[in-house]
Amino acid sequence: QVQLVESGGGSVQAGGSLRLSCAASGRTFSMSRMGWFRQAPGKEREFVAQIDWRGTSTSYRGSVKDRFTISRDNANNMGYLQMNSLKPEDTAVYYCAALLTGSSLFGYWGPGTQVTVSS
Repeated sequence: QVQLVESGGGSVQAGGSLRLSCAASGRTFSMSRMGWFRQAPGKEREFVAQIDWRGTSTSYRGSVKDRFTISRDNANNMGYLQMNSLKPEDTAVYYCAALLTGSSLFGYWGPGTQVTVSS
């Protein structure tokens, strides 16, 4: 199993920046991908970004591309989401997730961290 814990959320004004961190532990050697998702009040959880755990391939939700950057530090089992030019519509609980080798779904999730962007 893999355990994930997010940190770095908070409240910022529109145009500001936040950096989310995700600490992974457990069977991290079996991870093939780390992702970030978010869920706003009254809405379904949505994909934000993902990165190959041992490669360089990344992908982003269209609305965050060019504003958010996903990265990882394998040596310390950490994942990051740098969020710049934040907008009120980015307000949500942000979740880190892990996809294991051989799986097609993100099966491990952190508890989430709240991001609030005020106008």
